[in-house]
Amino acid sequence: MARSNPGLLLGLLLLRLNWCLGVDGGGAEEGGGVFPVVVSTWPFREAVRAAWDVVKTGGAGGSAVDAVVAGCSACEELRCDGTAVGPGGSPDEDGETTLDALIMNGKTMEIGAVAAMRYVKDAIMAAKLVMEHTGHTLLVGEKATSFAISMGLAGPTNLSSPESIEKWSNWRQNNCQPNFWKNVAPAGNCGPYHPINIPKDPVKSAVWENQGITCQEWLENDNLLEPTNSHFNSVNRHNHDTISMAVIDKMGHVAVGTSTNGATFKIPGR
Repeated sequence: MARSNPGLLLGLLLLRLNWCLGVDGGGAEEGGGVFPVVVSTWPFREAVRAAWDVVKTGGAGGSAVDAVVAGCSACEELRCDGTAVGPGGSPDEDGETTLDALIMNGKTMEIGAVAAMRYVKDAIMAAKLVMEHTGHTLLVGEKATSFAISMGLAGPTNLSSPESIEKWSNWRQNNCQPNFWKNVAPAGNCGPYHPINIPKDPVKSAVWENQGITCQEWLENDNLLEPTNSHFNSVNRHNHDTISMAVIDKMGHVAVGTSTNGATFKIPGR
């Protein structure tokens, strides 16, 4: 959920559009019938079709929020790109698949999210329930699971698959390499680890090491939407395991959402 995500950037721009429509007194009808709109990362056509089938009807049954849920749910069910989204996808270091999802209603500015949710496969639905039935923004882990099941979602369910277990087993046989640990010992095996070489100012050092060059190039670039750092060019649908979706319904209301496999010490590869 902490990944750099062009879909969420687009969602924020669309939310800005939704606010401007309200201020200017315009709407879908006055805008020349340009709505509804469904935008998704990546070209997950079935997910876009599912969202479109909802939003094209208009009225209460075709809200942007419902369309986002339908679209992301379709991607979760289909496991877009194999291991990208939903149950049965990329496992964590314990071999378990967990799920993250977030949804935002541009009309009310409410947000709901779940992270590292276990045993419930309907991540985007759970996020919508958090938004609609709690005063919280984010529920995590077992609390997210308990809440989702109490609200009627199916569970507990094993979210692993033969493919995810095989991927985890192969990773373990390779001494748990590569992984996302750093500044720990012993290197080159599966731990347990302990920290080494802690800098005097770990926060400052980490920020400069990981973000300093990137931020400098962003600031030097006239167009902040086109960063020059080459590593941004390597992000594509085959290594970025998320669907993000933005929808504008016939009323001009906006909703955005995202769904992915849980990121808590996920093994590298997707």
